[in-house]
Amino acid sequence: MPEYKVEVKNLDLFYGDFQALKKINFTAEPNTVSAFIGPSGCGKSTLLRMFNRMNDLIDGVRFTGEIYIDGKDVFAKSVDVDGLRKSVGMVFQKPNPFPKTIFENVAYGLRVNGVNDKHFIEKQVIEAIKKAALWDEVKDKLKKSAMELSGGQQQRLCIARTLAVEPALILMDEPASALDPISTGKIEDLIFELKNQYTIIIVTHNLQQAGRISDYTAFFYLGELVEWNKTKIIFTNPSDIRTQNYITGRFG
Repeated sequence: MPEYKVEVKNLDLFYGDFQALKKINFTAEPNTVSAFIGPSGCGKSTLLRMFNRMNDLIDGVRFTGEIYIDGKDVFAKSVDVDGLRKSVGMVFQKPNPFPKTIFENVAYGLRVNGVNDKHFIEKQVIEAIKKAALWDEVKDKLKKSAMELSGGQQQRLCIARTLAVEPALILMDEPASALDPISTGKIEDLIFELKNQYTIIIVTHNLQQAGRISDYTAFFYLGELVEWNKTKIIFTNPSDIRTQNYITGRFG
């Protein structure tokens, strides 16, 4: 499995006339968790969606600059976007399981990518559910509907679905914001485990969560990447007064 380094160089992005991102420069090293923090509307999720080209689906978006994942230009004409999205997994704010069995939810990405080998699919599904720390809770329910699971279990199932296709980069957009504290703790423990095999970038409004699970933190404000550093430094000795004010709750 490749170790995915993520590099953003001089990225500007516009929605029509509105500039949503301003000269973003950022590097996420392999096998780390990077947290994007900042007030609503500051550009965190917009940048996250650039890594798997989900902004392609939005009319009026234009940008300049470059993004490299594993040394490859994400926006090169030769890029297979479907292949890119297979290698860059996405976990959304609210759990979004399909109205299928637990097994078929996790197998979905494999089937869509043309995998037909039943033994391989079964192996990948079981492994992904185990990696998502869900196996002990669902091993006897694989043929039951995923809709019967709790919210926290559904989110871990969505993570398992992402893992089944063996991405190297995982994007998470507020993955625990809809969950109770116990489920949130399980997701955080899971993220901590997964970084041994994956590069993870997470958007979160929860500063305590960023402090607990991330190696690096990026603070965004009004489309600008104000500060990027090791999480401990961002939270204890930020270099920009705006970061200090946000961390201490003076705005946001």
